[in-house]
Amino acid sequence: MKLFRIAVIAVALLADAAAPAMAQTFSNAFAGFGSDTKEPIQIEAESLAVEDKSNSATFTGNVVVTQGDAQLKTQHLVVFYAGSATADVQQSISRLEARGRVYISSEDQTATGDEASFDMDRQSMVMTGKEVVLSQGANVVVGNRLTVDLKTGKANLQAPQSGRVKVLIQPRSSTGN
Repeated sequence: MKLFRIAVIAVALLADAAAPAMAQTFSNAFAGFGSDTKEPIQIEAESLAVEDKSNSATFTGNVVVTQGDAQLKTQHLVVFYAGSATADVQQSISRLEARGRVYISSEDQTATGDEASFDMDRQSMVMTGKEVVLSQGANVVVGNRLTVDLKTGKANLQAPQSGRVKVLIQPRSSTGN
């Protein structure tokens, strides 16, 4: 039960941090978790290790977190929390770190990269990788470092030092146009 509680706490706090009200944008892909608090949160992984000394819980092996239409997939997810693993469900999560081909989707939006870090105190997410790819329908943006302010939804995508940010926009690709 202790491990299940940590899993629920980790995802619930990710949900609360990532649910700003904003227009349908690429950065919205991170707002899927927590958008409907009535939806159950399901976590699947090959293993879960809790380390009270370092206040962390580590999910490994084909980790899948699902809530409604939103999904996070990765190979390795570490949740850092304040206090004890047996504390109340409202305990504080300070950060989440995902490694190993991170995939986040919500409705028609996806974001992929090699690593992602969610800082709950700063309400920010950073995704990095050889290629960080954001897509919404047929529209695609590619860089190598994505920073998202989870409060405002503002996203900043940077290109590799030797490259450029790439954008592909399909005419009439958004719903209703």
